[in-house]
Amino acid sequence: MFPSLPFFTGQVISAPFKRAQLGLFQGKTKQYGNNVPFSKHKTRRTWLPNIQSKRFFSEALQEYIRVKVSTRALKTIKKYGGIDQYVLRTKADLLGWEGMRIRVVVRERQEANAVVQQQLPTSQQPAVQAAS
Repeated sequence: MFPSLPFFTGQVISAPFKRAQLGLFQGKTKQYGNNVPFSKHKTRRTWLPNIQSKRFFSEALQEYIRVKVSTRALKTIKKYGGIDQYVLRTKADLLGWEGMRIRVVVRERQEANAVVQQQLPTSQQPAVQAAS
């Protein structure tokens, strides 16, 4: 037999559900099953995830991000406290292409903001109140 490893080098392996890569779906994909009536004559059908189009305010970017999101991901975004924390703390395989794109943009902006904060003199930095 020929080794299969060189066959896959340089090729992009397609995802099983490409639509899931175009938004924040939190691992939800198309499901398959049967309609089973009283006659027991089964017919195939599919169930799509509950997808909503939402806009979230990104603290790092200081602007709204419009994205397709599953209701499961919406619940997790709310739990993490915003879109920035969600994309930074979620595993890459659950984010998909769109989530990873947002993660890169947010990280770059956070790093740029950190550099700007370090370059400012201490008199211009916002004052942090000490807890008494």
